[in-house]
Amino acid sequence: MSRGPFSVKPRNAATILLSLLLVAPLLSGCLSSLLGDDAPSPSADLQVWPNRIQQGESITLDARSSDAISGVITLFTWDFGDGSSDETLVGFTSHRYNDWGQYEISVTVENDKGGTDTVTSAVSVNGVPVLGLSIPEQVKAGDIAVFDASTSYDPEGGSLDVSWDLDWSKDSDGDGDNRNDADSKSLRVELPTGSSGQILGSLTIADEDGGAISTPWNLEILTRQFQVEWTERAFEFTWDNYTEQGETWSSSHNPGEEGMLVSFEALLELDWEIMPQDNFTLHVSVEQAGWSDSEKTSAPSNITSNESASAELQRDGLNSIKNSSIMTSDTEAALLDLLLNPSGSGFGAGNWIWSISAEQADPDALFGQGMDPDTGNDWILTVTFVIMVPTLTEIAQ
Repeated sequence: MSRGPFSVKPRNAATILLSLLLVAPLLSGCLSSLLGDDAPSPSADLQVWPNRIQQGESITLDARSSDAISGVITLFTWDFGDGSSDETLVGFTSHRYNDWGQYEISVTVENDKGGTDTVTSAVSVNGVPVLGLSIPEQVKAGDIAVFDASTSYDPEGGSLDVSWDLDWSKDSDGDGDNRNDADSKSLRVELPTGSSGQILGSLTIADEDGGAISTPWNLEILTRQFQVEWTERAFEFTWDNYTEQGETWSSSHNPGEEGMLVSFEALLELDWEIMPQDNFTLHVSVEQAGWSDSEKTSAPSNITSNESASAELQRDGLNSIKNSSIMTSDTEAALLDLLLNPSGSGFGAGNWIWSISAEQADPDALFGQGMDPDTGNDWILTVTFVIMVPTLTEIAQ
């Protein structure tokens, strides 16, 4: 058999094949040693923005600049540091932190060769102030409402800035926004109340790092309820003076300040004279009621009775007698004013003006000559009023 230059004897071929089978594992080990046991690892990169936030806010995480090194990146595994995690196919996500604290964030990048790489970053979450607020839901008109936020605190121990807007219906700082006023900076506020109704406002508390919490509030102001009892009472005014002929005396007072006027009697009595009696006129006017009356003095019909000349005025039913009742009002003073000065129906409120005119004091000088034997007269004016006086007793609600 002829053999070419590359011919192998059968016996030698078998020997070579056996040698290759023995050497193959050794060659495989050498290649594995050259390439390494692990697949090519990617290079992870992480950007976090912002890295300081307020409690309840979110951050953005960006790992898109990570390098696969070999192949492509197939998975991003996120650990947000607060016990929650996520997996995404893209290197971009966001996360919200509901609790304050310091958190370590990591992302693990995996390529299609099975290689991985992990990178970490940190985020600081500022705690929102904890609001401790005590506000009454209702108060009675005229009471002082106490608003107390003194149990509020910063969970990180910082100081607090307090701002009360005590009335949303008013723009106390004049900036065009009714709901951002700083009417008080104290933790405890005492708010006087006037008329019944509602007051809306708000409280804002902020810490040193910009964390803030705000809450609106609504205060209902209730009207008051009173039991009204009326008591009849009489009281007397007395004036005495001397008035010369041709002159007029006058005085004014307000007899209805303490109650509702029911009636009055006025008696003008001149000093007694033998003969003849003087002529005086008693006049009264109530300007607010547009009412007036007058009466001239007259001598007694029995000249031996030694009675002086007098004039009398009287009137009953000035206002109707009131019955007991239950009424509502924001304050006791307001109800008393309503009872004693009822619009359009109360008579006698305001000033009463009394005047006494001495038209004639007799006798005059004989034939107008010599000394006038009677230049005037002394007199006494007595006025008795009957009024109904209200007594108010507040009823608990």
